[in-house]
Amino acid sequence: MKELVKIIACALVDHPEEVVVSETVEKEEDRETIVVHLTVNADDMGKVIGKQGRIAKALRTVVKAAASREDKRVVVEIQQ
Repeated sequence: MKELVKIIACALVDHPEEVVVSETVEKEEDRETIVVHLTVNADDMGKVIGKQGRIAKALRTVVKAAASREDKRVVVEIQQ
């Protein structure tokens, strides 16, 4: 999932060299949740989030669809 988020984010931003993606795994009672942390340049935040969060929502939808094929739960967090 980490690679997928990085590819999409790099295509969206003006400073792809500053895109940092990290992954952590959180264990709940019976399921694991993969949390993908996306960090971009402050100037690129608007491009990643989009108007009214549309691009961020689309990014999360694509990642969830890819994760569902592998029967995993993924959460994408966008940070500055």
